[in-house]
Amino acid sequence: MLNAKISGIASYVPDDILDNEMLSKMVDTTDEWITTRVGIKERRILKIEGEGSSYLGAKAVEKLLAETGTSADEIELVICATSNPDYRFPSTASVICQKAGLKKAYAYDIQAACAGFIVALEDAAAYIKSGLRKKVIVVAAEKMSSMVDYTDRATCPLFGDAAAAVLVEPTEENVGVIDAVFHVDGSGREHLLMKAGGSVKPASVETVMAGENFIYQEGRQVYKHAVTDMLTSSLDVMKRNNLTVDDVDYLIPHQANLRIIEAVTSRAGFPEEKVLVNIEHYGNTSAASIPLCLDEYKGNLKKGDKLILTAFGAGFTWGAMYLVWSI
Repeated sequence: MLNAKISGIASYVPDDILDNEMLSKMVDTTDEWITTRVGIKERRILKIEGEGSSYLGAKAVEKLLAETGTSADEIELVICATSNPDYRFPSTASVICQKAGLKKAYAYDIQAACAGFIVALEDAAAYIKSGLRKKVIVVAAEKMSSMVDYTDRATCPLFGDAAAAVLVEPTEENVGVIDAVFHVDGSGREHLLMKAGGSVKPASVETVMAGENFIYQEGRQVYKHAVTDMLTSSLDVMKRNNLTVDDVDYLIPHQANLRIIEAVTSRAGFPEEKVLVNIEHYGNTSAASIPLCLDEYKGNLKKGDKLILTAFGAGFTWGAMYLVWSI
């Protein structure tokens, strides 16, 4: 039976750093206030004029191709997970293909907010396991700074820009994407959304003046649901696969807020050394956060390691994936 394995991973972050001291000069906040509440010290910001999420995504894809020795023409499909598309249309995936020289690949975007990477990875695995495709790239690309209000002290410290990409290929070994559970609850949208810019309320002078084209988040509601839902989905996918905490080598949670991560992991019983965290340096990079963290820690991972990936985002949409590392 065919399985779908990750055969390569790469990431890209912009050079420009926005640290807490710099942020404290822009809005009424302090390094201590940010660090104690969310655990973030700095984030990367894409400042290149006229460039969006596709720029980040193309850089990650180019690194991925180079590091895996893969020709651009070998790639059959690109799935881009993003909440910050370059345009409402065309797809950001199509722009990434053009920028990275992927001339033979089909491409499309998915929107699953901060859970986008694991949702797209399950999609890619289905293409591979069915035999429809042999080389698929999943790329998560997020220019989060494009939707951040830097006068809102509650949300502006949270987010950073980044992209990460994985190559997914078939294998007959018992590695790769083993199982996943996903859920959605549309009633959660009132707590975390961009109020304007879509077809319900198109962008206008009035919506811009009202700040409705930026992220709106009710922190307490999001915290409560994120902790509960990431915890239960992680435990569910572990139970379905007869895994205990002792069996799992690493938990890689979405890097939204250090307090959320600590609450989830402590309630699940994971020791600190089994939890991969890099939020301090990058902030919340939405769909890019899990693969960015995986790429940063790939030197710690070995083939056969059992990983649980879990994420929660707007929608509400959330879930967890059981992945056996294959590189």
